[in-house]
Amino acid sequence: MKKSIKKNYVYNVFYQILTLLTPLITSPYIARVLGPDNIGKASYIGSITSYFVLFASLGIATFARREVSYLQDDRKARTKIFWEVNILQATTALICLAAYVCFALFQENRILYLISAIGIINIIFDVSWLYSGMEEFGSLVFRNTIFKVIHIAYIFLFVKGRDDLVWYMLESAFSLISSMALWPRLPKMVGRPHFRELRPFRHMKVIISLFIPTIAIQIYTVLDKTMIGMITHNSFENGYYEQALRISKMTLGIITALGAVMVPRIGQLFYKKDTEQVKKYMYRSYRFVWFLGIPLCLGIIMTAGNFIPWFLGDGYDEVVNLSAILSLLILAIGINNVTGVQYLIPTQRQNTFTATVVAGAVVNFVCNMFLIYFFQSTGAAIASVLAETTIAVVQLVIVRKELSPWKVIKSGTHYFIAGALMVAALLPLKIVLKPSIINTAIMIVSGAVVYFLALLVMKDDFFMSNVQSTLNNIRRKFKKQKGEKS
Repeated sequence: MKKSIKKNYVYNVFYQILTLLTPLITSPYIARVLGPDNIGKASYIGSITSYFVLFASLGIATFARREVSYLQDDRKARTKIFWEVNILQATTALICLAAYVCFALFQENRILYLISAIGIINIIFDVSWLYSGMEEFGSLVFRNTIFKVIHIAYIFLFVKGRDDLVWYMLESAFSLISSMALWPRLPKMVGRPHFRELRPFRHMKVIISLFIPTIAIQIYTVLDKTMIGMITHNSFENGYYEQALRISKMTLGIITALGAVMVPRIGQLFYKKDTEQVKKYMYRSYRFVWFLGIPLCLGIIMTAGNFIPWFLGDGYDEVVNLSAILSLLILAIGINNVTGVQYLIPTQRQNTFTATVVAGAVVNFVCNMFLIYFFQSTGAAIASVLAETTIAVVQLVIVRKELSPWKVIKSGTHYFIAGALMVAALLPLKIVLKPSIINTAIMIVSGAVVYFLALLVMKDDFFMSNVQSTLNNIRRKFKKQKGEKS
């Protein structure tokens, strides 16, 4: 049965909102209890561990998600690909785990490094790619919601002071338990393996081609933290950068939630050679990025000075400017997520995707070398924005014959105008209102009202059609409930 894109997006947005609320609830507490130096230390160790996680995963999940999306209607073929991928994933993870443990035993903070190994173990059990490939997002969201709630409770119960860094890093165990919780439902989607028929290593060529962009992505998502630590020798700078990055990524999740839903659908349409429907979905995805990305990006820039002081407490003044710079990632990543992840990978153009990501990685590395030296964490933030923008521009140029860059940019006209009006309305509030939770709320509500009123006045068809669709759904449910009662 064909899954509903809207319903799956609602599932993902619900989870992204929960993901947004989790750091909103825990970050102020952690920032005060652990301090920027401890947060920086955890961030640095996490960045080192992530390289081992990278080689353990090999980009296998990206390949597997795409292959499963092609085989939504073929249980036998899906069963074979599942077990082949699972064996391959377990093999690479165990090799990397052994190498990491040997490395961790010779580190000064060996206990913290060994705890961080949970992230590698998680690769062995993570089968979320099967659920997303089958467009079973409801199951993923239900599982993730439960463990997010438990995770929040854990932070407040066990992380009490600056000596509780070990307990803070043990939170990664929830990801492992969460992954294991998906296994009981596997028989509904895949059968038992026939080991004689399995050829797990036959996929290595394609997987390696997908792994190269994964390495490049890692350079500008993790290497910046490593380079901040190595160049500045200052855990505080890493702590500031980590907090600012979390704030931008909290909102970015709402944008990329659509990508998680669209990838299997685009893959299935490509498999059926329905190129016109693929283009239709793609242009709507770009418009969606402008629609939500512009107010989120500008909103962070305008409210950071009011929000950060009360949210993180004393000692995080530098995060204000970092958050403003990194908010630009919302638009850059949003656009290249649509072009690269939603289009190039499902349509089997991973080599093209690789080239664009490598270009961004080179830009990021070169810029980091100079900018971190002179501007520390601020330099790393600028380098990340330049890297993502490079990828977005290069990808749009490459697909220009299939997807018009002019049409993509033009589709954001109403949202740029509405965003400019929102900024104009927030400027006096930014000057007058002092940092407090109430004043931040006033700014957020004021900005949202101005933005959506502007779209209403301009009669933006994307906004109007979605509002109308939502109202119609509410009316239908209301009539249905009323009919059942009568």
